[in-house]
Amino acid sequence: MDRLFAMRVYIAVVEAGSFVRAAEQLLVSTTSASRLVSELERHLGARLLSRTTRRLALTETGVAYYERCRQILSDVEEAEALAAEADAGPRGLLRVSLPQSFGLRYLAPSLPDFCTRYPSLELDVNFSDKVVEFVEEGVDVAIRISLELKETLVARRLLGIPLVACAAGSYLEKFGKPESPGELRSHNCLQYRYASIWKFLDEAPVSGNFRTNNGDMIRLAALAGQGIAVLPIFLVYEDLKLGRLKRLLEDYPLPELGAYAVYLECARRSARIRAFVDYFSELLSGKSPWERFP
Repeated sequence: MDRLFAMRVYIAVVEAGSFVRAAEQLLVSTTSASRLVSELERHLGARLLSRTTRRLALTETGVAYYERCRQILSDVEEAEALAAEADAGPRGLLRVSLPQSFGLRYLAPSLPDFCTRYPSLELDVNFSDKVVEFVEEGVDVAIRISLELKETLVARRLLGIPLVACAAGSYLEKFGKPESPGELRSHNCLQYRYASIWKFLDEAPVSGNFRTNNGDMIRLAALAGQGIAVLPIFLVYEDLKLGRLKRLLEDYPLPELGAYAVYLECARRSARIRAFVDYFSELLSGKSPWERFP
């Protein structure tokens, strides 16, 4: 058995979620893909995948083995590049997850420059605000906007992002301006599906008639006078500056979000991930636009 190729097959099966799709990607037969994974399991003396008629699921051993296989194959690719005296820089496929609103505004414009700087890298970028499952989704590195992160991840803080409570003047004229967090209970509070940030302003639950998984949509609803929003300042600092939204409850500070580059412990030595994290750490180290806004 070619163990390295068997590892590649195993990784492809895990990430495709199917022996058929993995076999198509690797240009081998489904029978060969299944046989190689079975041979790996016999060699290891452990079950890596639980196979049912509907889906494949990783065992606990399968998750750990998948993470190590990805790192081993990454090391092999980089060692081969050095041995061949080819490009000594990062090379191969780098799968990245970026947050939607922040990613499109502050990260996406620099991705072409990153690709130019590292021409031997192949970049696969996904935009999503949901929590990334690195193994299941086949992600190498992610940038996340969060108050807290999983302890199992390696994280580098790139930037602090304040939260602000705000509303349009049209809403405040109609329903009044809340002067304390307790008054929020009588207001329409726009909800973000992936996290409850209202609890930091008021221990009692607030309510509202609008919920979404996208910060830009909450901003649009607030601009339309639909309710009160709590949003990261990068979404609304221009609206606040121009008076389209009014800042609320300034005497009751909200916690600061962090922008983090996160990846699995087993990928700590990856040159591809190190290049990505270093690049965007440098990019975000300058003064942010909202820092010029009082």
